[in-house]
Amino acid sequence: MSFDHVNEEEMNDESCCSTEGSHRKSHHSDKVKSNLVTRLNRIEGQIRGIKGLIEKDTYCDDVITQISATQSALNSVAKILLEGHLKTCVIERIQEGDHEVLDEVLVTIHKLMKK
Repeated sequence: MSFDHVNEEEMNDESCCSTEGSHRKSHHSDKVKSNLVTRLNRIEGQIRGIKGLIEKDTYCDDVITQISATQSALNSVAKILLEGHLKTCVIERIQEGDHEVLDEVLVTIHKLMKK
């Protein structure tokens, strides 16, 4: 199952986490990275738009509707990242015997669900 037009092939194409020193890094394919950056640029524009609505004293319900749309867009970005993380980084770490990654993922999912 893939989210928001990012297919499984794109997710698995060079999309993995690696450990360099004590820091972990994610390595997404150029296609996935471009998709995420495009989405984030759009979200950034939505945030500026919300700010403008507030500055123009726009009706509160209209502003709240725009905030909701922006939150949904951010959730879509998180879902794409989480899917790629589960399909690559988490599987790889489990195969290496690192089962602590499951606790890490559960904490992350808990954070996402609180919103």
